[in-house]
Amino acid sequence: MSECIGIGSDEEEWRCGDVVERRGERGGAEESRGGFGGGARSGGTAERGKKAAKERKDADADAEGVLSSQAEAHGIEPTGERSEETALPEIEEEDSVFILKKSNFDRALKENRYLLVEFYISLSGPSQTLAAEFAKAAEELKSAAVAVRLGKVDVTDQKGFKKEFNIQDFPTLKFFVDGDRSNPIDCKGVREASAFVTWVRRRIGSCTTHLNSTDQAKSFIDPEGMTVIGFFKSPQGGVGEVFCNSARSTPELPFGTTTSDEVFAHFGIREDMIVIFQKGKPVYSEAAEGGKLNDAELTRLIKTFTMDLVTEYNLETSVKIFDVPVENHILLFIPKSSSAFGKAYEDFKSVAQEFRGKIMFVLVDTDESRNGRVIEYFQVIEIEVPAVQILNLTSDARYKMPAEKATVKNLRSFCQSYLEGTAKRHLSSEEIQEGWDQKPVKVLVGKNFDRVVFNKKNHVFVMFYAPWSEACQKVLPIWDELGTMYEKRKNVVIAKIDYTANNVQLLNVERYPFFRYFPVGSATQVDPYKGEHTLDAFAEFLEEKIKTEKKVSSKTKKKDVVKKEAKITKKEEL
Repeated sequence: MSECIGIGSDEEEWRCGDVVERRGERGGAEESRGGFGGGARSGGTAERGKKAAKERKDADADAEGVLSSQAEAHGIEPTGERSEETALPEIEEEDSVFILKKSNFDRALKENRYLLVEFYISLSGPSQTLAAEFAKAAEELKSAAVAVRLGKVDVTDQKGFKKEFNIQDFPTLKFFVDGDRSNPIDCKGVREASAFVTWVRRRIGSCTTHLNSTDQAKSFIDPEGMTVIGFFKSPQGGVGEVFCNSARSTPELPFGTTTSDEVFAHFGIREDMIVIFQKGKPVYSEAAEGGKLNDAELTRLIKTFTMDLVTEYNLETSVKIFDVPVENHILLFIPKSSSAFGKAYEDFKSVAQEFRGKIMFVLVDTDESRNGRVIEYFQVIEIEVPAVQILNLTSDARYKMPAEKATVKNLRSFCQSYLEGTAKRHLSSEEIQEGWDQKPVKVLVGKNFDRVVFNKKNHVFVMFYAPWSEACQKVLPIWDELGTMYEKRKNVVIAKIDYTANNVQLLNVERYPFFRYFPVGSATQVDPYKGEHTLDAFAEFLEEKIKTEKKVSSKTKKKDVVKKEAKITKKEEL
């Protein structure tokens, strides 16, 4: 078990006792297991080591002489000098990074107490992007004589590692301590050389900087960036461990701790507290009462502050969005060129403040062609824009906001219902309702849509609606009247489908509600209705379509009869 220990005197700082030992307490220079450039020993220890090595060498020489004499006595020719030990597999380096394979991996673990390994695919874009930063970190750590080495494994031809370490994504980084191959520590969300260096330093040494005075605390706070400080009256206990672990998981940010009454008083802190500073000012504080915070929650909370309240999705931010450990993402799809953009964005940002740390707010500009893939994934269509959806990254469940406008009220209600578990999940199809075909207006879903509308017997007229749309609510009673009008009409089906809850592929859709006529016998033809939303207008359109289809059908039948008679005549002539 690791334990954060407060060290007194001038070298007072937070250290984690599982990898660091204090030096100089017993006189002389003791070995520093995890100190930077660790491995230094006292002069006496070095002399004893040299003497033991010389004694082993002399003993080996004596043994070699005895073996040679015995061989000569038996007429055996000498075969040359015996190697002191079997040759170990070589470990090549590239930019100070070990090139690791199955043959030399064990040697690397054995010879390096701390080893950070990148498992990558050579042709992977993310792997190539990370390679340069990883090499920079390796050079810096090697130059500083820090007792950590970096290595890399190309799993393209070293496939066994993928299975052994259950590697799903590339690149994946794992940190090995004391040659323990079975329990490596995952290194996640680190992308830059400086963050790699900080990450390993916090793993093997001090996880935070201890602040002894107000001047030291003020100079520690970044006036342009973000800083996290833990105010703890007693350094021991669970909250210190939680804070230390969070610091290890967030190497891109400076973490400090203080037990100083002077610093407490200057910042107006009266109890144990964790405070986040942005651009020199406190923006968030969380009481550090025992048991209320855990590593994951604190890390998630802190990392959300590294992002804007609303983050625009693009190639640069996509990696950061998924690095922040918040599993709930709400996305606003809207063209930035739209006149409605300003108001919608401000409302979105306003609600984002209320749900920070619980839901990440993301903007997707539908004008940007490079966002095509994400728009396609969420199946956002033009008529729904501006559209709002929530995605749960763990379950991959999607939820559509049941409202036409992205107002503060609607957004807040949507987020609350989602967190409370009452929001309706969006599926590719709803379940077929019991008795769906027993009423004048048939209720369609994704699962029965094609079977009903593309058939050889019926003329099908369908209303596509959104249950939350006021325009749809006005038309639905009229559509029910149309259904009653045609209920006893043979080969005519009046139907409706909730287009927001069922994935049905249509081209050139309009604002809700919209309508389509599907003629008899066609598997591809679809005719849009563009008329007024009145009973007479609907009925007139439908009658005209049925009449037209009958004429087409009659002509087709006549042509078929003529062709059939021609074939018979031809046969008779033959």
